[in-house]
Amino acid sequence: MPIRIRLERYFGFTRLRTNWRTETLAGITTFITMAYIIFVNPAILSQTGMPIGAVTAATCLCAAFGSILMGAVANYPLALAPGMGLNAYFTYTVVKGMGIPWQTALGAVFLSGVIFLALTYAGIRQRLVAAIPHQLHAAVGGGIGLFIAFVGFKNAGIIIPSAAHVVTLGNLRAPETALAIFGLLLIAVLQVLRVRAFMLIGVLGTMLTGLLFHQLHWEPTPYSLTAIRATAFHLDVRGAIHYGAFEIIFVFLFVDLFDNIGTLVAVTERAKLMAPDHSIPRLNRIFFADATATIVGSLAGTSTVTSYIESSAGVEAGGRTGVTAIVTGLLFFLSLFIAPLIGAIPSFATSPALILVGALMLSGLGKIEWSEPHIAIPSFLTLVMIPLSWSIADGLSFGLTSYALLQLLTGRAHRKDWMLYLLAALFVLRFIYLAH
Repeated sequence: MPIRIRLERYFGFTRLRTNWRTETLAGITTFITMAYIIFVNPAILSQTGMPIGAVTAATCLCAAFGSILMGAVANYPLALAPGMGLNAYFTYTVVKGMGIPWQTALGAVFLSGVIFLALTYAGIRQRLVAAIPHQLHAAVGGGIGLFIAFVGFKNAGIIIPSAAHVVTLGNLRAPETALAIFGLLLIAVLQVLRVRAFMLIGVLGTMLTGLLFHQLHWEPTPYSLTAIRATAFHLDVRGAIHYGAFEIIFVFLFVDLFDNIGTLVAVTERAKLMAPDHSIPRLNRIFFADATATIVGSLAGTSTVTSYIESSAGVEAGGRTGVTAIVTGLLFFLSLFIAPLIGAIPSFATSPALILVGALMLSGLGKIEWSEPHIAIPSFLTLVMIPLSWSIADGLSFGLTSYALLQLLTGRAHRKDWMLYLLAALFVLRFIYLAH
């Protein structure tokens, strides 16, 4: 049997009604929408004293490894890379705030990855996902949709910070903002016309328009793949244990776990990859890939690696199998050698894609039983708190805790849902702790 046919059977092309062209375009789309991490992650972590060239190489390497592993082992269109928010916590709280050396912080990331792997083999992470009521799945997806749309509006300059009103309308006549609006219209028109590669064509078309109007600003920076030697295997695990960095490890665990769960629920539901009983097939493989990528990332020299919500862009482009993630991973691997060139992809070209992907993720809100208060209230809190708290984990915490409390206080609680109530109690304790 030809290897191509074997691969198509392994990835389930017939069952999922997809093909190589669609999966490849979806992988390219995902890569383009998340390529910013190649430069944003090093810019943040370099403030700890880590060499920026080394972190750039480590970022590309672990994103390539994690995405390919996810696609090959778990067969999901989920791309992985160092998580935003976690890299900021690593830099500003752990290293600069607590005065812990970056080598020791990498040791804490390594330990969190090992614990993740142990929790996966013990089945605990899978039970945590199962504890989240399926009634909240659509709200999680919608909340993440609002979140990434808000990020897109912000990056485009359409929405800007305001001292008087928190946020306000930006200068729509600014060249890059005007280009982002053009890109928004272009992608929307292509989608309405049902052009297959509407997202990718729209991003590249907006980028080309920016080039024609001299708005594509790019300056090559010195970079060498060998720079990774400055961070690779420099982690200090013993130092992390000596510092008693259990609080740090807990934060890495908590944020990554619930950001990851939120992303999984949103992307798999949008791609219609969930089982009829609302479970996620091959969940242990997904978590294995995620935990292993975090361990590899710490060894290479970067903060926690996690699933990226930008994978939704690839799903909207038709991606349904692990081939999408593998293509994204291969492009990250290629970026190891041409990282400076990726800087030519401007935010005004990718922001429209984020906005429209966010809009598409709201389609599941109609499934929520808004007439039932015990479902509507937690769903609403989940929906609005994800973008307002700027955190998938915090938004999910609000929704799940309110759902559990309403079940308990109205006599709807069942003993079989003990994990839900345990999670809610942990969330309440966490909020109390953070208040101090």
